[in-house]
Amino acid sequence: MSQFSDRVEQVSISGIREVFEAAGEDAINLGLGQPDFPTPEHVQDAATKAIKDGACDAYTSNKGTRELREAIAEKHSRDNGLDVDPEHVIATAGGSEALHLVMEAHVSAGDEVVIPDPGFVSYDALTRIAGGTPKPVALRDDLTLDPAAVEDAITDDTAMFVVNSPSNPTGTVASEADVREFARIADEHDVVCLTDEVYEHFVFEGSHHSPAEFAETDNVVVVNACSKAYSMTGWRLGWVTASERRIERMLRVHQYAQACATAVAQHAAEAALTGPQDPVTEMAETFEARRDLLLDGLSDAGLETPTPTGAFYAMPRVPDGWVEEVIDRGVVVVPGEAFGEHGAGHARISYATGTEELKAAIEIMTAAADAVR
Repeated sequence: MSQFSDRVEQVSISGIREVFEAAGEDAINLGLGQPDFPTPEHVQDAATKAIKDGACDAYTSNKGTRELREAIAEKHSRDNGLDVDPEHVIATAGGSEALHLVMEAHVSAGDEVVIPDPGFVSYDALTRIAGGTPKPVALRDDLTLDPAAVEDAITDDTAMFVVNSPSNPTGTVASEADVREFARIADEHDVVCLTDEVYEHFVFEGSHHSPAEFAETDNVVVVNACSKAYSMTGWRLGWVTASERRIERMLRVHQYAQACATAVAQHAAEAALTGPQDPVTEMAETFEARRDLLLDGLSDAGLETPTPTGAFYAMPRVPDGWVEEVIDRGVVVVPGEAFGEHGAGHARISYATGTEELKAAIEIMTAAADAVR
């Protein structure tokens, strides 16, 4: 008798996608999690050259080209002070596949995975697809993840906990003290810390830190991607780096599910990581200016918003009916409950859109706040 797996039946289509489909064609989209900048020209040129040179006609190594993995290792040395062996890197089809590999390689049926709530929608879904049980942990009032809450949630059944800084959907950045604690927890409790760092270059206050900087064991697994930093979401190029034994297990999944990341995207990513970094800096400065514009607008509208210090999201506390009113008026925002139970009463707003569009959206969101009070 034909039927579906219990794992897939636990997963539904993302609430973010449902909001997009409900919005009108002319709506201002503040729900999209991608930069509104073109991929840098030198990255495009490298991809075009690789195609013309015939460098994209065949499979690459399962892990990715040696040149790309060396570029990733150098990036971690330059940006994070980490000594990464290129052999301990797998290039993946975006950060999404990297997250999937980590889950599949480390989560057994019934294992618990501690995730932030609200948190990125994939953490819950990928845990279930791997046969595990998500264990959401409520964030602090400032929307940061509390290491003490993570530690309290760990049981004998815990396989992993997830850290995401800068965060989607909250825009918050973990302090160095908290990151040190996450590393300690991974070491002392012998559980995997999956650290999702795809927004690391968009930090407006303080600094980005990785648990991998402080861990004394190999229990930290790092996921990153070119998607956000280089405006390459459509290129689908991410990576995961970890110890040899962990990479070997993840490679077992990757080689059968994906074989290798797309060759042309690998050549583009190599150029992105090794070429000029000015486009990244320019994007970060633009996002910070837009953040300030949005925060002023939300404050004037009477909406309390924990200050986002990174990424390109804000998560204000909103009155009942506000999200629906905003969408009806032609602005796409995502209800907070799409990111977990504790997201209720919030909305996620992406300011990765044009400044003039953002100004128009702020006027609409203000009118919507007045209408539902």
